Amino acid sequence: MSNTFKIKLSIADRVYPLTIAPSQEEGLRKAAKQIELLAKNFEQNYAVRDKQDVLAMCALHFASKTTQSNIEESQDSKEVQERLLALEEVINNSLG
Repeated sequence: MSNTFKIKLSIADRVYPLTIAPSQEEGLRKAAKQIELLAKNFEQNYAVRDKQDVLAMCALHFASKTTQSNIEESQDSKEVQERLLALEEVINNSLG
């Protein structure tokens, strides 16, 4: 018995058949819905009619969110590391 099955997702008036693991279905359906909502928003607010332009704007939107999140996590990690080093120095000075 296979651990995959087929679904069809509609994005920008096109249907995309996919073979996926059951654990992926919810995430993929939610992602497709987010893309559809964002695409409609771009079409309405920016008078963009070309589906390729709309999808490029969606891709940029989602990629920038991911990239910004990674930047913020990196900055947070650097800040935590600096604080830990300062704490380590305080402890070493107290012991030494």
